[in-house]
Amino acid sequence: MKYLIAILISFSFLTACKDKCIADCDGWEYGPQNETFIKGLDLSFTPMLEEYGTKFYVNGKSDEILQIAKSKGINTIRVRIWNKPSDKHSSLVEVAEFAKRIKAKGLRFWLDFHYSDTWADPGHQEKPKAWQGLDVNTLNDSAYQYTKSVMSYLIQQNAMPEFVQIGNEINQGFLWNEGKIKDPTDLSDTNWPNMVALLKSGIKAVRQISPQTKIMVHIAGYDIAETYFAKLQSNSLDYDIIGLSYYPWWHGKSLDKLKQAIISLESQHNKPVLIAETAYPFSLGWSDYTNNIVGDSTQLMNEYPASKLGQATYISNLSRLSQRRFNSGICYWAPDWVAFKSNTATDASSWENLALFDFLNNATPALDSIGKDYN
Repeated sequence: MKYLIAILISFSFLTACKDKCIADCDGWEYGPQNETFIKGLDLSFTPMLEEYGTKFYVNGKSDEILQIAKSKGINTIRVRIWNKPSDKHSSLVEVAEFAKRIKAKGLRFWLDFHYSDTWADPGHQEKPKAWQGLDVNTLNDSAYQYTKSVMSYLIQQNAMPEFVQIGNEINQGFLWNEGKIKDPTDLSDTNWPNMVALLKSGIKAVRQISPQTKIMVHIAGYDIAETYFAKLQSNSLDYDIIGLSYYPWWHGKSLDKLKQAIISLESQHNKPVLIAETAYPFSLGWSDYTNNIVGDSTQLMNEYPASKLGQATYISNLSRLSQRRFNSGICYWAPDWVAFKSNTATDASSWENLALFDFLNNATPALDSIGKDYN
């Protein structure tokens, strides 16, 4: 009998260990996904696409994209906001209306402040036109007041975000030129104090209006990450999540190097490291005449062909990689940006072969890969 008891105890112990974590060959723990694990999609294009009458399908059956996302296990939707865009898209009013729909589906809302009237990324961080010519102190106040007003409006609309980014891919800072960092690895750059102060202004507003909202600082790639986030740490920046964009054709074709960067950042800063943007092609073809960003085999990773299976496998492996110490997750950028105009349009999508819907707008298997639990 004592042998049976010993076996049962051993089995219970092994089961508990399995439930707690799954170890890989590098000794790092992979845990079961918890409720904070982000299985995200950036659907910022969706309101515009809906105006064009774009339909999305699962196995040939049409459904609303938020419902499709929910049914596939997605739990978080990211949406960008521009200060005063040239039209209503990515405006506060549009974002708030979309956020209400997101939350009505039981999905979490992630707000991406660009602090610009248009696209903000490592090569473009143009101040809003209304803020041109402001001195640094006034610019700090404008960033604070604007962030506060957006968050207050979202509270009024019952659309408070669970996650907020203060800037988008701010490798060289944001709100140029006052907040521009010429070389992020040059810690003596005299604009670092300005950029950090601007970040703190946005963070302060979010903390005051919605203390429960998690705040992210987001850069593209991981090459500069160690130096960059160490600099923020030395300036006592108050934030919750490190966000990294990872596109293999821009940021390197080694998931192992990405993994090592994540391990290092988590260890140094004791914070989750989230893959805040990624994508991979299911084809090198096209369905409109707009030049695609990815269209050459040299842009691919050897392990993953430009196929539906290749795309799904890439996402599965990236999701497992994100399932580390802090169970952070991934977010797929513009899975909805299909060829929404005519098949001869030259001003439509440069991303349709990177979307999570094929050229007939049917969901690809990679959408399941994002929503899957990897236990």
